[in-house]
Amino acid sequence: MARFTHPRLEDVPLDLALHALADPNRLGMVARLAATERLSCTDAAPCDTIPKSTLSNHLKLLRAAGLIETTQAGREMINTLRRADFDRRFPGLLDAVLANRID
Repeated sequence: MARFTHPRLEDVPLDLALHALADPNRLGMVARLAATERLSCTDAAPCDTIPKSTLSNHLKLLRAAGLIETTQAGREMINTLRRADFDRRFPGLLDAVLANRID
C-alpha cells in the first residue's frame, strides 16, 4: 500500500505554498480539484501527454505544500483538495490565486 506524507498546515511556510501555486500545470490541477470533490491522479493531470514522472512530481509538490491529500482506493490514488485546512492557514490565498488564474 502506498504511503504519502501530508504535512501539518502549521508547518507549511508561505513561500512553499506560493511556489506550488506558481506553476501553471499545478495551478490547473488545483483548479480542477477545487471544481470537484476528488480526482484520480490521471484525471488531475494537466494534459494527456504529461509523463508519469512529471505528474508524480507535481502531485508530490502539492502534497508538500499542504494543498492536496492523496489516498489509495484499490489500485487508484485519489486526490482531494485540503481546502478548509489550507484556507485556515492562508485565509483568502487560494480564492485570490484561483480567481486571477490565466487559462
